Amino acid sequence: MQQVYLDNAATTPLRTEVIDKMAEVLRSNFGNPSSTHSFGRSSKSIIEQCRKNIAAHFNVEASEICFTSGGTEADNLVLRSAVRDLGVDVIITSKIEHHAVLHTVEHLAKEFSIDLKFVEVDEQGHVNISHLKSLLITSKKPLVSLMHINNEIGNILDIEQVAKTVKSANGLFHSDTVQSIGHYKLDLAELPIDFLAASAHKFHGPKGVGFAFIRKNSGLRPLIIGGDQERGLRAGTEAVHNIAALDEALSIAYKNLEDEKAHIKTLKRYFIEQLNANIPNVTFNGASGHIDKSTYTLLSVRLPLKPEKAAMLQFQLDLKGIACSKGSACQSGSTQQSHVLSAILSHAELQKPSVRFSFSIYNTKTEVDYVVDVLKSLV
Repeated sequence: MQQVYLDNAATTPLRTEVIDKMAEVLRSNFGNPSSTHSFGRSSKSIIEQCRKNIAAHFNVEASEICFTSGGTEADNLVLRSAVRDLGVDVIITSKIEHHAVLHTVEHLAKEFSIDLKFVEVDEQGHVNISHLKSLLITSKKPLVSLMHINNEIGNILDIEQVAKTVKSANGLFHSDTVQSIGHYKLDLAELPIDFLAASAHKFHGPKGVGFAFIRKNSGLRPLIIGGDQERGLRAGTEAVHNIAALDEALSIAYKNLEDEKAHIKTLKRYFIEQLNANIPNVTFNGASGHIDKSTYTLLSVRLPLKPEKAAMLQFQLDLKGIACSKGSACQSGSTQQSHVLSAILSHAELQKPSVRFSFSIYNTKTEVDYVVDVLKSLV
């Protein structure tokens, strides 16, 4: 049986170079970065060099990069502190955000009685900019949180337009860029974004490490209290090997970006062509079926299956060695329908099973052919 991994939006396999970098640091740089002796200084030097390297990719200062355990912590750090410490009393987001944002803002609304507003999205999941502008007309201090790339349907937010819209209304703008960092370049010296979140395991780095970009002089305060690590923004002994691996993975991703993007985009285009040619009435969720209107890294497919077959689809694919997802991996095991698809699809459309296939540099056309053949046999 062939094994095909097409769930890269959930997590990516580590590059060999990244594993080698982690092993090297684990062997040679085990000192606590907060220690003042040579072992500690060696570890601290690695962290600070990685911080500079990462900041350079986004044209920002090293002090604006704060290492975290991943995207969820970065989102929580920004959103909670914005309400607790920065005077934000209205948050504007959408109903198709990642749960790291949605659940956090819902909790904050209850805990601090902030005004939580949802910007409208159309049937393809695109944010209604006119509605956003109307929501920003407020006497309160607003923070807008909208993700750059949707993790389930692949829609690309016009992040520049949104950032400028928010800034013109004197609001703060936070973006979950977990699905875009390592796949798209962002010049944060030009884009008026206040905060963003990233996670290494989405671009062939390890799990358990990411970073928050926090605009200089934001006034943000820590979520985790303790020592003075990360300039007082994130207490706890740093995982030096993970930070070094994040830096390595991001550097390789951006060095090879154009070549790898071309390879993956070709695969996605081929997959769409083969699905349309072999499975009548197949449809694509959101903008994911449009090559130039969605991220090149994922495709959300709605299949013409009857309900009795739909329930077993993902199980059948797994039996055939195909790894994919019915939505966000964070919902795996949940019997509830995807909140993203529920926000944009009709009741009738929701009855058909949707599957998210997501790609990396390691996937091939041969694998795509195999997946299409399996889907044909199941449909």
